[in-house]
Amino acid sequence: MDTMRDRFITTTTRLLDEDPRIALVLAEISRDGFGPAEQAHPDRVVNVGIREQLLIGAGAGMALTGVRPVMHTFASFLVERPFEQVKLDFGHQGVGGVLVSAGASYDWPAGGFTHMSPGDVALLDTLDDWTVHVPGHPDEAEALLRQSVVGDGRVYVRLSLQSNSTGRPVTHPGFDVVRQGSGGVVVAVGPMLDNVLAATEGLDTTVLYSTTVRPFDAAGLRRAVGTADTADVVIVEPYLAGTSTASANDALADLPHRVLGLGVGRSELRRYGQMTDHLRAHGLDASSLRQRITAFLHD
Repeated sequence: MDTMRDRFITTTTRLLDEDPRIALVLAEISRDGFGPAEQAHPDRVVNVGIREQLLIGAGAGMALTGVRPVMHTFASFLVERPFEQVKLDFGHQGVGGVLVSAGASYDWPAGGFTHMSPGDVALLDTLDDWTVHVPGHPDEAEALLRQSVVGDGRVYVRLSLQSNSTGRPVTHPGFDVVRQGSGGVVVAVGPMLDNVLAATEGLDTTVLYSTTVRPFDAAGLRRAVGTADTADVVIVEPYLAGTSTASANDALADLPHRVLGLGVGRSELRRYGQMTDHLRAHGLDASSLRQRITAFLHD
């Protein structure tokens, strides 16, 4: 199976052929994969070099002329390093574009903490009117990318090497009910679904799945908890733990409830290891998730 990043390259190459409004701005990362596209569309495939602030500024400038820019590099260099440009060049100027990241929270541990971005979604959450997609499979990444290039909004598509075994339809932005139960609600975001399903096997819980985390599907969560007098909700996200707990609390403000946010911890793990090691260290493997979820729901 190809990776989400592979699918991004092939899909964007086709989109450049299909839609003359689309332009691609790179900062060296993935440039080799876009070689044919750069040759075919030298005016719409621009590599700015290792200048991430310029990556965002150039994309915003294109947007001001009516172009639909797609900007791509590792998440830490796409959201964190040029955050001021994301905030001002897009938000303050009121223009739209599509940020597509790679690397996620711990995809390339050997690259060290400079190439990890567990706080990217939380950081974007401080800005107004961003749509955030977190696909869990290459098929979902392709569908969400095609949705993102339509229109004029501000969109972040977060790609990862971690993937679920199968893709699911992404025809609407809200939560999908994957498993129905009565003993609490567990929300799995993007590539966390397989581990959440394994962790909750045999438990009387509702499992919701989301590939679009912003805007947060407050109505979908409220429906999932049903008519009970109280609600217990666990949110499992592949980035900073607790990123969506405030949104869940707001959605359930009229109901006594508890929310447990599971995700990447704040402590930096300074041993390289592999992606699976980081999953275990942050308690996001199936075994650790089962212990944490059952302890919370049965408390």
